[in-house]
Amino acid sequence: MPEPIKSNVVFEDLSARFQSTQTVAASPALAAETIIGTLTLAGFGDTAVVSGIQFDGWAAFTVGTSGVSATLRIRQTNVAGTVVATTGALTVTAASLVQINVQGFDAAPGVGVYVLTLQIGSGAAASTVSALSLQGIVV
Repeated sequence: MPEPIKSNVVFEDLSARFQSTQTVAASPALAAETIIGTLTLAGFGDTAVVSGIQFDGWAAFTVGTSGVSATLRIRQTNVAGTVVATTGALTVTAASLVQINVQGFDAAPGVGVYVLTLQIGSGAAASTVSALSLQGIVV
């Protein structure tokens, strides 16, 4: 059973409520949706979730050959997981350096693993993710 939220947080460790990753896991090959970063919420079952989890995702990448669009998503668990947030397909130009951000709120968080995915439309060669950030705030 999660410990209830206290009204005074002096001397309280809030690190379980504010978590992030900046580790690039992979870059999209061709036009496939690819997990570029994974955020595993430490102590997920031990932290009381009152409203949900607020997410902020950001990625910088060089668009691969023939790429014409980019979609950044936050999903639960993996590429087949529930979409928490998406940018929709944004117009990009092949060989250009691009940065995109996406925000979302998961009002029914049933998992402790979230992924940041990137998909390049019409990509004929791998794109290269140079940096990312995925942050979650448990509310």
